[in-house]
Amino acid sequence: MNLTLDNPAAVAAPFGDRFAHVARLDVGGGALLFLAGQVAVDDDGAVVAPGDAGAQSERIFEIIEGVLAAQGAGFADVAHIRTFMTSLDDLPAYGAVRRKHFPVEPGQTPPASTTVEVSRLFLPGAVLEVEITAVVRS
Repeated sequence: MNLTLDNPAAVAAPFGDRFAHVARLDVGGGALLFLAGQVAVDDDGAVVAPGDAGAQSERIFEIIEGVLAAQGAGFADVAHIRTFMTSLDDLPAYGAVRRKHFPVEPGQTPPASTTVEVSRLFLPGAVLEVEITAVVRS
């Protein structure tokens, strides 16, 4: 096994050097990707659309897509999604964006999922945070 911590050049580093976007664990002929919790920030670290779950969802999945692509993966490779929301009332807005990236077609099963309501997130104005576990296939 080999562990690599990475901030892909194609995606702005999260808050400078505070943490890595992704931990990659190479095993056998593939790899497991553990994406850090992503919040909707612009390239300068400012919260995008404070309080707007739909707009923040769009930005978060844009960041996730870039991180996955830099590791040779995509949304089809996602095994688990963990979402932290400050209000479950925002679930419909988040769900609408999520379904764009994980459409449920007949015969398909979406990734495993956990959604948790939390009192607040670490950035004022951020209303959701999304973690991803994915597989890079050999």
